Amino acid sequence: MSEENTNETEFQDLPEAVVQSKRQLSVVWLIPIIAMLIGGWLAYKGLSEKGPTVTISFESAEGLEAGKTKVKYKDVELGEVETVRFNADLSRVLVTAELVKEAGPYLTENTRFWVVRPRVTASGVSGLGTIFSGAYIGMDPGKEGESARKFEGLEIPPVVTTGMPGRDFLLKATTLGSLEIGAPVYYKQIQVGQVIGYELDQKGQFLTIKIFINAPHHKLVSKNTRFWNASGFDLKLDASGIKLNTESLVSIMLGGIAFDTPTSLEAGGPAKEGQVFRLYEARESIFERTYTEKVHYILHFNESIRGLTVSAPVEFRGIKIGQVVDIKSEFDMEKTSPRITVLIETEPQRWKVAGTGRARTTDEAKVNISKLVAKGLRAQLKTGSLLTGQLFVDIDFHPDAPTAEVIYGEKFPELPTIPAPLQIITARVNNLLSKIETVPIKQIGKDLGDTLQNVKRLSESKELLETVQALNETLQQTRQLVQNLDSNVAPAISSTLDQAQKTLVSVEGTLGKDSPLQHEMRRALKELAEAARSIRVLTDYLERHPDALIYGKGKSQ
Repeated sequence: MSEENTNETEFQDLPEAVVQSKRQLSVVWLIPIIAMLIGGWLAYKGLSEKGPTVTISFESAEGLEAGKTKVKYKDVELGEVETVRFNADLSRVLVTAELVKEAGPYLTENTRFWVVRPRVTASGVSGLGTIFSGAYIGMDPGKEGESARKFEGLEIPPVVTTGMPGRDFLLKATTLGSLEIGAPVYYKQIQVGQVIGYELDQKGQFLTIKIFINAPHHKLVSKNTRFWNASGFDLKLDASGIKLNTESLVSIMLGGIAFDTPTSLEAGGPAKEGQVFRLYEARESIFERTYTEKVHYILHFNESIRGLTVSAPVEFRGIKIGQVVDIKSEFDMEKTSPRITVLIETEPQRWKVAGTGRARTTDEAKVNISKLVAKGLRAQLKTGSLLTGQLFVDIDFHPDAPTAEVIYGEKFPELPTIPAPLQIITARVNNLLSKIETVPIKQIGKDLGDTLQNVKRLSESKELLETVQALNETLQQTRQLVQNLDSNVAPAISSTLDQAQKTLVSVEGTLGKDSPLQHEMRRALKELAEAARSIRVLTDYLERHPDALIYGKGKSQ
């Protein structure tokens, strides 16, 4: 037997192995499975707990470091800066920060970020705590809005943050003056708020200033509240001395706003959030009423208007009813005469119709203006201040003015005007001088000189002297005659009249009304009357011929 056969016989005698498959997992495989589950759970937990990542752009990365600078809200850490890089054109710095999950709902389009670092401004000092801890990014959760992850950082920290009790209001102004963000807002010289922002409107004509009034002082603001610019100080010089008024030293350097509700106005209820008010230039201006109705008129003047400016007042007997809004000059080539065109703006609501107790509307003002002009209503330039020479337009009644009427043009009606008082006086003086020039002063002087020469020659003549002397002697004789009459004739006549009066009294007491002697009494009275008449004739004759008492009647004749 060969060796190969022997080997095959041996292998045939050996038992065969039976292969059985096991369905249970080995314990060894549990370790990697558990590790995978733990890793997946950690990954899920990490992803689920990971907060949002935001990108904030700043002009500068001063004080910011990746991996170190924190993001805080009310000094509570909300995240950390991951990267700091430039944008595409290198104009701004992009800061990427990862925030905690809880910050996600507050990341809206109204959320604000800024860098908190030490700052020294006119309104105060802030961020001193960052000198040792380093700068950090402050966050102000926005109000309701769309979710956002990209933001533009503020270069100046906001004055008011979300959650501060109070209310925002808007002020409309023509100029900003010395107001800045952080400028105080006063009520009765107590700071109750501050300016938190300002911006120009789209046309660039007005400023919108945003202020914040702290609670509970925001309840002091009603719909009729008036705000004014309290920047600087008011200096007044009058008979009582010098008066200096200011809200505070801060308002002098930084500017400020004050408000109050004039007692002459009725309360209009509390003001709502974001209500718009007008910002007046000074406290004295808040008492001026604001009217919406405006009526424009054109005035033409042929005189100089030096001193009249745009915004000059238009007054009616000292009451402001409008202002000047435009001035331009015109030249008529045919008449070769220039004239000045002035456009004024009036407020018809300042005029009340007698008996109705209500203000005039625009339509009523247009209808009634013709009637007023027919009664003498005219416009005239007057001097408002002798010191500055400023002019204003005065509208009043002048019954003696020439007849005129309102001219209705294409755009604005034209009111008739009269010259200024000074121009009227000048015209009258010129007219008087022109009349004086026509008087022949030289001829009058010559005639007067001739008359004086004749009087001088007459006074030197002897005939005149003799006549004056004779007249003087006659006057002396007349004076002596009058004295004789007073001493002789007048007492006799007076005595006779007294006796007659006594007789009449006696007769009146003796005779009654129905006495039989009445007839005789009448005759006696008649004779007495004739005697009195003779005495009167004698008296008249003696007054004409007093020498009859000396020479007799025959010689006197």
